Amino acid sequence: MGNEDLKNPEPQKISVERGNNLPNFLLSVRLKYVKLGFYYLISNAVYLLLVPLLGAVSVQLSTVTVEDLVLLRNQLKFNLVSVILCSSFMVFLGTLHFMSRPRKVYLVDFACYKPEPEFMCSKEVFMERSKLAGTFTDENLAFQKKILERSGLGQKTYFPEALLRVPANPCMAEARKEAEMVMFGAIDDLLAKTGVKAKDIGILVVNCSLFNPTPSLSAMIVNHYKLRGNILSYNLGGMGCSAGLISIDLAKQILQVNPNSNALVVTMENITLNWYWGNNRSMLVSNCIFRMGGAAILLSNKSSDRRRAKYQLIHTVRTHKGADDKSYGCVFQEEDNSKEIGVALSKNLMAVAGEALKINNSTLGPLVLPMSEQLLFFLTLVAKKVFKMKIMPYIPDFKLAFEHFCIHAGGRAVLDELEKNLELTEWHIEPSRMTLYRFGNTSSSSLWYELAYTEAKGRIKKGDKTWQIAFGSGFKCNSAVWKALRIINAAKEKNPWMDEINDFPVESHRNHRRSEKQKIIESCSSNTLLPTSFPANTITRVQEVWSSERKRFRVPLGSLTSSCW
Repeated sequence: MGNEDLKNPEPQKISVERGNNLPNFLLSVRLKYVKLGFYYLISNAVYLLLVPLLGAVSVQLSTVTVEDLVLLRNQLKFNLVSVILCSSFMVFLGTLHFMSRPRKVYLVDFACYKPEPEFMCSKEVFMERSKLAGTFTDENLAFQKKILERSGLGQKTYFPEALLRVPANPCMAEARKEAEMVMFGAIDDLLAKTGVKAKDIGILVVNCSLFNPTPSLSAMIVNHYKLRGNILSYNLGGMGCSAGLISIDLAKQILQVNPNSNALVVTMENITLNWYWGNNRSMLVSNCIFRMGGAAILLSNKSSDRRRAKYQLIHTVRTHKGADDKSYGCVFQEEDNSKEIGVALSKNLMAVAGEALKINNSTLGPLVLPMSEQLLFFLTLVAKKVFKMKIMPYIPDFKLAFEHFCIHAGGRAVLDELEKNLELTEWHIEPSRMTLYRFGNTSSSSLWYELAYTEAKGRIKKGDKTWQIAFGSGFKCNSAVWKALRIINAAKEKNPWMDEINDFPVESHRNHRRSEKQKIIESCSSNTLLPTSFPANTITRVQEVWSSERKRFRVPLGSLTSSCW
């Protein structure tokens, strides 16, 4: 573009012509509905097959006469021993099936701890405390500020008192104080909501990755609430952000062999003794994103609890990649060169998480996906492996299996990747983004803040299925599937979001970028003109936008016409 063009005051128009290789958006929409119709066809295939079968049986029964019924009665009368043996065998099989089937596990209720306002830590307060610590270089202070700006965290996350104090006082007593405040706060709310007495709890599972004092955290709970002497208590440590679902799975397994029992699961992380004071940037990231929080969950296998329970646990799937050295070391607690202890995050963390998620999905998919999705996946696999066709792998649509998604709020980049790879909408990813924004990365308890957000928005309906996905050191990827047993009215119970739920969702930086990109895509797809009122860097990013959309539409992407530039 020459100088004459720059002097021209008239707004310029940039034409974007649709080439033959560009995605056909109309075709994409039509294929979406073809796929939806295929889904309904396969989902109702059983009923479609039963109609002619019932018709044939009805025709056959219409030919039966009274003499045929008398003949059948006489045959049974003279074969009484055979009838008794067959009946006894059927009763035996029914009893065996009834005794061997797994016990149903219900989530009676859960509670998330919401700290008092004096523990709020804005980004400015965080940077001020980091500067006052006197241990970070100017370069690393700038690095932390940059991480904060891109992290997706808001201004109202929470920090423990020991780190907000000037000077900071990270010691064992303060760490215990933080643990008691989080655990007891969540448990008190849970017991008040459910009306369950402490003596009625027979199983206790506590998980906290980085703080494992003696006596244990589970012993602290037993002592504080004076739980009964024969309680089955477990304390899980060092298992990362996915430990919450490991605790759920452990409680489920214990409930299978202990009838008529209540299980209390407490999931949390401790910040006080795990603040990193060195200058290793791979360890400084955790300082910027982890915040204080915790949750308590009450599980039961009592059939009488079904009518008041919120959810039923349908599936738990656990994936462990610890046998692979890269996966094992991608999240690692160690000392830096200055002997300061911290948790180092590897650069290949996203790749490791993606591989773990792939394996976990492969296990979970056959359990939850409708037959239509499984059939499409199988046909694509046959086409690639047997017929050597060059087609993209088919990614199952998990939105057909679940109404709600609770993805561990580990960071904005993680949520962006999962949103893209699972092809979720902003509505689906909203609970995770808003939890990260409001409470930060609360480690294993973040899934429960997300579920509480979904409830507070009034989205949970009877029969809805929710998929909880968590990642953790080791490297692990764990899933839990819950089915709603009733409509959840969060206004009638204590929920950490209710007093401010109308303020969400907020317009995050990610949402702003997406809306700008969508505006460009719509303009290009409709072959309209782009005015230069767009920011200068926006127009030059059109080709980048199309390139980023290539995988989504799965078609070859040609270059834009020269008139675009």
